[in-house]
Amino acid sequence: MSTSPSITRGPGRLASILIAIGPVLCASIAGQVATLPNLEPWYASLAKPWFNPPNWIFGPVWTVLFALMAFAVLRLLRASATGPAKRSALAVFFIMLIFNAGWSWAFFYAHSPLLGLFDIVAQWLAIVATIAMFRPIDRLAAWCFAPLLAWVSFAAVLNLAIWRLNG
Repeated sequence: MSTSPSITRGPGRLASILIAIGPVLCASIAGQVATLPNLEPWYASLAKPWFNPPNWIFGPVWTVLFALMAFAVLRLLRASATGPAKRSALAVFFIMLIFNAGWSWAFFYAHSPLLGLFDIVAQWLAIVATIAMFRPIDRLAAWCFAPLLAWVSFAAVLNLAIWRLNG
């Protein structure tokens, strides 16, 4: 009798944790690399709408959002579902992460609210697609993206307002 693990079992616990946390952490760091050096003087000099939050709020909000993303991916990886649906959901999530980090490079590093606006629209669509693809596999994992969708929706409106005020 063979005791070898099933090929459809998926990654082990440590691999799942690394797959869930690693890319999210990389996206967070990539965004900070583009953002932090451009807060002063460039971002500080921009005209901003009345509803622009103070800079200190972004760190805690993004920490929670990135933690929820990693938790959702971990749940997806540990879900009993196998096959192309799970792989496709992960692929869309990773594409969304690329847009997430890319926004900081477009908006802050390139000093372009317009490029940021294009990116954030694509990011928003990718979040919606991620939710739709996670939902049949793990509803709680899909719900973990709801705060991200709300925040990115707000950020898109803020991005648009900054572009209009400074264009």
